[in-house]
Amino acid sequence: MAHYAKVNDGIVEQVIVAEASFFDTFIDGSPGKWIETSTNDSIRKNYAGIGDTYDLARDAFIKPQPYTSWTLDESTCQWEAPVTMPDDGKEYKWDESTTNWVEAE
Repeated sequence: MAHYAKVNDGIVEQVIVAEASFFDTFIDGSPGKWIETSTNDSIRKNYAGIGDTYDLARDAFIKPQPYTSWTLDESTCQWEAPVTMPDDGKEYKWDESTTNWVEAE
């Protein structure tokens, strides 16, 4: 079994699990295209989720940008903060107003 994302105007609207042969007889009259995705990120960079974007040029599924200051890593197609989160065992959350990590309360 494989996973497929229904993409309409570049946005993932649905994700299903099916055999590839399912699409040999499946009739879908709604707009969009079914594109294979993978739970282990082995194809198209990331597993597709509803609301994600499918970028045809990158052949990748991309999550919505979480914060304005974050940038897209072209090799992984994942969003990265402009500052690395501290690795000191504490919990942190992103503060967009300071564009930095702050300790979670």
